[in-house]
Amino acid sequence: MKLKILTDGGSRSNPGHAAIGVVIEDSNGKITEKSKYIGVKTNNVAEYTAVREAIDLARGKHKNFSAEFFIDSELIVKQLNGEYKVKDQNLKKLYFEIKEMILNLDGPIKFTHVKREQNKRADALVNKALDKYCGVDRERS
Repeated sequence: MKLKILTDGGSRSNPGHAAIGVVIEDSNGKITEKSKYIGVKTNNVAEYTAVREAIDLARGKHKNFSAEFFIDSELIVKQLNGEYKVKDQNLKKLYFEIKEMILNLDGPIKFTHVKREQNKRADALVNKALDKYCGVDRERS
């Protein structure tokens, strides 16, 4: 099964209240979404957490799969693709967790950088979780 995965993570302030958004579309067009508040974190920790959660979610839904991730954080994509070193200790832990997870998958995983406009669906899920946690009703405000 070939999966298209959009992930996003964000925090309000940096660090601040943080959340993730994940959108997984399989080759049959079935879409799975996840939106989750993750506590007080940095933007980059939230971005990595979104990737980790997406892999977990995909493994729970599909036995064998390959995937292309679309992420609007150029730093995270370049680190996961091995173009940049991961220097931050908090990010290193998440980076190695993700790399270990990938080793246990059957198909190849590709990470692609996209502009924020191309990642609106995952971004909306981040904001949904943050709004819910922070008590913001965007429809009324």
